[in-house]
Amino acid sequence: MTFVTVIGAGLAGSEAALQLAKRGINVKLYEMRPKKTTGAHKTDKFAEFVCSNSLGSFDITNASGLLKEEMKLLGGELINIAFENQVPAGSALAIDREGFSKQVTEIIKNNSLIEVINDEITQIPDTPAVIASGPLTSDTMAEAVREFTGCSHLHFFDAIAPIIEKDSINFDKAFYASRYDKGEASYINCPMNEEEYKKFYDILINAPRIELKEFEKGAKFFESCLPVEILASRGIDTLRFGPMKPVGLVDKRTGEENYAVVQLRQDNSAKTLYNIVGFQTNLKWGSQKELIHSIPGLEDANIVRYGVMHRNTFINSPKVLTPFLNTRKRKDLFFAGQLTGTEGYTESIATGLLAGINAAKLILGEELIELPEETILGALTHYISDESHENFQPINSNWGLLPPVELPKKERKNKKLKAEIMAKRSIELLSVFVK
Repeated sequence: MTFVTVIGAGLAGSEAALQLAKRGINVKLYEMRPKKTTGAHKTDKFAEFVCSNSLGSFDITNASGLLKEEMKLLGGELINIAFENQVPAGSALAIDREGFSKQVTEIIKNNSLIEVINDEITQIPDTPAVIASGPLTSDTMAEAVREFTGCSHLHFFDAIAPIIEKDSINFDKAFYASRYDKGEASYINCPMNEEEYKKFYDILINAPRIELKEFEKGAKFFESCLPVEILASRGIDTLRFGPMKPVGLVDKRTGEENYAVVQLRQDNSAKTLYNIVGFQTNLKWGSQKELIHSIPGLEDANIVRYGVMHRNTFINSPKVLTPFLNTRKRKDLFFAGQLTGTEGYTESIATGLLAGINAAKLILGEELIELPEETILGALTHYISDESHENFQPINSNWGLLPPVELPKKERKNKKLKAEIMAKRSIELLSVFVK
């Protein structure tokens, strides 16, 4: 009997299992809870929401909302269950988390094609499989993944810097340059005078931080990826001799070397997203926003991803995965969920959906699907499988991942119009694609 092993009954694994079963494929679904806990989960139910009970906006002019609409078009199972368990939360899809998990668990356990095995799996199967063991993958399974992917392709802690949408940067203040004019002027630089730097520093050292959970305490970070607030605590000039050093960065418009400089590095091939160099942080998001908007040139910056530092096992997907979400090394081995380097509940379900569909197609001898880059899910899977990434870090769905759209000059700052056009383009393309 041909079957697919799915490891992990979280959001991604549950969706993948249901997609496989829907296509007549037998599934062995492994879930180590309740025999072995993660330190974060509270129940033995499948698809448990650990932190928030919100899946984010369902408005299609929001990137997360469009992703939900795409999942519906692709025949997603969990997204429909989420709406059935919806609780009032404005334009956000918040759910009764207990009702949601209970319903998902019952549907899976009553599916004759899915065999649930409550045990820890410690090795990667040599048969077709979807690994969706999540950011809190057990040590033994993580070691197996490390062995398969290579030591340099598995990470255990996020050390993420914020990402900014390029169109929201004020280039009356910011400028392109590389240090000492070496190579192409590929960095965006935001210069500061002494007064601006001291204001920035004051916000930074007084900003509240996110508390680590109990199972994250004792985390050790490399010196090269310390939180920016820890570096700043070593002295007022530490950043000026570190990630914000102005040496060799001269704005040709003024000919002056500045007191401090914040650099932004290109983050995607479309050159629509830039990350703030050396700004991995554990500050609360409201504080991050205040801090970033205090930087000259970033006063109106659209922040598409905030910095985080927490335990999160994820693979270096650009070196490991294809846009189909199977591995370059082994075509019948798929990854899904946060283990792929996607952030967010919605994104976990979506990657489980695509991995489940493609794993089934592989078994059935059908052509695997690669979604258009103009769709949110297509853009997301292309981003995490883009081999040109040298410093890959997890990301969630955002407009900056999509190919840009041309707007009339007077409308270029109209974010709502831009989102509407992108959403319409995605839905039309995906509708044709599905047919």
